Amino acid sequence: MQRRNLVALAAFAATAFTAPLAMAQAKDIKIAHVYSRTGPLEAYGKQTQAGLLLGLEYATGGTMAVNGRKLVVIEKDDQGKPDLGKSLLATAYSDDKADIAVGPTSSGVALAMLPVAEEYKKILLVEPAVADSITGDKWNKYIFRTGRNSSQDAISNAVALDKAGVNIATLAQDYAFGRDGVKAFKESIKTAKIAHEEYLPANTTDFTAGAQRLIDKLKDLPGRKVIWIVWAGAGNPFKIADLDLKRYGIEIATGGNILPAMVAYNQFPGMEGASYYYYGFPKNPANVWLVTNHYSRFKSPPDFFTAGGFSAAAALVAALKKTNGETASDKLIAGMEGLSFDTPKGTMTFRKEDHQAMQSMYHFRVAPGAKMGAQADLQLVKEITAAEMNVPIRNKR
Repeated sequence: MQRRNLVALAAFAATAFTAPLAMAQAKDIKIAHVYSRTGPLEAYGKQTQAGLLLGLEYATGGTMAVNGRKLVVIEKDDQGKPDLGKSLLATAYSDDKADIAVGPTSSGVALAMLPVAEEYKKILLVEPAVADSITGDKWNKYIFRTGRNSSQDAISNAVALDKAGVNIATLAQDYAFGRDGVKAFKESIKTAKIAHEEYLPANTTDFTAGAQRLIDKLKDLPGRKVIWIVWAGAGNPFKIADLDLKRYGIEIATGGNILPAMVAYNQFPGMEGASYYYYGFPKNPANVWLVTNHYSRFKSPPDFFTAGGFSAAAALVAALKKTNGETASDKLIAGMEGLSFDTPKGTMTFRKEDHQAMQSMYHFRVAPGAKMGAQADLQLVKEITAAEMNVPIRNKR
């Protein structure tokens, strides 16, 4: 009888000690997604959110778990406001006990959030904020980025425009995204000439005055004349075409954007630029899955920022698989530096020096016979691979 009691006690003790351990191992992994669910960049933010969830599904084979730990996404709306984004991230790390954060949409919000990640010693995976300074002089070791940076945008767009005899004026928003974009573009231009930089408030709706200044700077110059536009969110800078730019021999050029915004590109047949993503360009399993499932669920193709959210999810799952589900920041950083992962754009790799994802960009041309319709008529000129872009390292590590 005594022996049976001892065996029972031993079994109970083993259960008592292993059950909490198993529960600890199965603890949820909390991912805070801080993004513009409302505000001027709402369209971008909502795409990122949809892509993040689709990407988590794809990367986990539909289980939404890594190493037995469930992935839980906590959503927070920064409304495009830096102070709010900063506060929400701090709350996510402290009160919600988020293991990792993703976001934000706005570069201005991202710059406000970077010190919070360093203070709490937690990973912030930046997607899709673009400003170079995020992985440049404002960077810290807890920051990784799957989104492209301003230099990647600029270098790829320079491929189409940097030719002898070309005079370029730039039109951009007067905040981090626009100014960093123009700075990187100027550094990427080696042969063409930069004639003027025009910065307008991010909420501009009347572009007449800015357009007139651009025209005055370009109209009397010899050779090819181009206005390169860097714009995000509300407002339609392509309305400058209403000022009859053709009369002065002035062209418009720009990078990629969301599908509704790119419909306006059809006004400019033959226009070239470079884009982060266009659903018809990449040919790989992740993109085939994304396009197929997005059509079936949303009755539309995936857009620019949907691919970005998907890529962030792919990076997170690849990192967590490498650490066997451990979320300690030192383990994640060690696992993510140099990490390669599959995305709808093909393979991305986090550069060890600044944690920027090296990735392809897409040189496109608006079809010569493009006509106004429901969608932009884009042709792929060339995939510009990561190896072809000498992206500067701008941090002080």
